[in-house]
This record gives sequence, structure tokens and C-alpha cells, in this order.
Amino acid sequence: MNSRQPSSPDRGGIGFALAAYGFWGITPIYFKWIEAVPAGEVLAHRIVWSVLTLVVWVSVLGRWNRLVPVLREPRLVLALSVSALMLSINSFVFIWAVQQARLVEASLGYYINPLVAVFLGLMFLGERLRPLQWGALGLAAAGVVNELVAFGEVPWIALALAFSFSLYGLVRKLVNVDSSVGLLVETVILLPFALLFGAHLLFEGVLVFGAQSLELDVALMLAGAVTCFPLVCFAAAAQRLPLTTLGFFQYVGPSLNLVLAVFAFGEPFRDSQWLTFSAIWIGLVIFSLDGLYHHRRLKLARGRGS
Repeated sequence: MNSRQPSSPDRGGIGFALAAYGFWGITPIYFKWIEAVPAGEVLAHRIVWSVLTLVVWVSVLGRWNRLVPVLREPRLVLALSVSALMLSINSFVFIWAVQQARLVEASLGYYINPLVAVFLGLMFLGERLRPLQWGALGLAAAGVVNELVAFGEVPWIALALAFSFSLYGLVRKLVNVDSSVGLLVETVILLPFALLFGAHLLFEGVLVFGAQSLELDVALMLAGAVTCFPLVCFAAAAQRLPLTTLGFFQYVGPSLNLVLAVFAFGEPFRDSQWLTFSAIWIGLVIFSLDGLYHHRRLKLARGRGS
């Protein structure tokens, strides 16, 4: 696999990026389809069927030789256990939010996510922020405070999604593991808990799988493909696109989530939320333009140096 960072976008990379983020943007439709199943059981199915899907995928790629070195390193297994926990929290909160008609707040979390990632880089990686990046973070914080003041409660769904996914990204950044192999290890770590939870539901007589309809059972079995397809597309896009270009596509997902929430699912969009989202959107524009400007300056400097 070519690990060299791509220097310019290509059509294939853009297609993969749109497929990944576009698919993430419409996954609420899938979760609405299976909303008769409690969020905990849906998460368990995502884990179980993702393991099977990833076993096939890793076999197709012929990457089993990359798995053994990971399993032999307790440090890597521990790190992937932490990332698996963050990923499961993120998945559960998102599924629950869709089922509870709180997708608007969930979309806010994924808008905040890039800025939270920058904050974590500052805290844990010793990265320094430029003045405009501080301004973008300040606007995001102002948006969260506005929700707190206007609605009277902390937007915990948005914060839980933003911090869990950013922490997941931080751990995976610190751990040099092949993306598909790492995801397989993460899901295998979670597999015993998913199976135990499923057994508990079966013992209690509340397991939905196999108890209602064949259509619902098939839908739950698709959870593995729904989980893995965008991740595979994302990995392919990351190989073909510069990170700055790929970063712009991350707003496609929450934008589609927001459109679905308001226009398809009929969720309310309060007046106060216009101010909240506006602060976040302006912050993201500032953050993105600042990143693009400095990326181009660095690229020009490297070109002159060569």
C-alpha cells in the first residue's frame, strides 16, 4: 500500500470521499428503518455483523499477516481497546439520538467534531493553534453556550458525539495500525460484550432479532455492511486525497443529517439553534480557510526549496 501523502486530488479520491461522507449522512434512514429495535441491540448487531464483514474484507485484501504483530503488542491491543470503547459510545449515542428524534443535535456534534479534534491536538499532542484557529474554537464554544442558555441544558448528545469520535481519532493517530486490521481488532474486542448482551436479551425474552419479521432480521444483518462500507471508502479516499481536501468533505455528513432531520423526519429547528449553528458554521469556515491558506503556503515553500 502506498503510504505517500497524495499531492493533488483525483476524481477517484473525490468519488470515494463523497461515497463515505454521503453514506454517513444518510445512515439515519437505515436507523429509522430499524427503530423498532432498541439502540443497545442495534449496536450489538453492528459489532457482530461487522466482525464477519471485516473477516471477509481482510481476507480479500490478504492482510492477515498484519494482524499477528498487532496482537503480539499489549500496548497496541490496549490502545485499540480504548478506541473500540470510544467508537461504541459514539455509535450508541448516534443510534439513540436518531430513535429519539434528536438528529438535529447529533448533526451539531459532527459539526463541532473537527474543532474538538484541534483542541485535543492542543492538549495531548503539543500542537499549537494559530490565531484564527483560536477564533474558530471560540465560536464553537459560543454556540455550545448559547444552547445551554437558550434551551436550559447542556447539549450532551452533540458533545458526546464530538468528543468520543475525536478521542477515537486521537488514539488511532497515535497507533500505527492498518485501518482495516485495526477496525477488525476493535470489533473483535467488542464482540464478547455484544454476544453476552444478546444472550441476556434472549434470556429475558426481549431479543427482537428472530422474533418479529424476516425483513427486520435481514435489515439487522445488513448492519455490518452499513458500518464497514463508508469506512472502506474513507480509507480509499485518504490514500488518494490530500488531508486538506479530504477535510472539506467531512461537513457533507452532518449537513445531510440536518436536512434529513428537519425536512424528512420533521424535527423542530428552534430559533435559538440558528444562532448556535451559525456560530459553528462560521467557525468551520474560518478554520477551513485558515488550514487551506497555510497548506498552500507550505506547498509553495516546499516547491521553492526543491
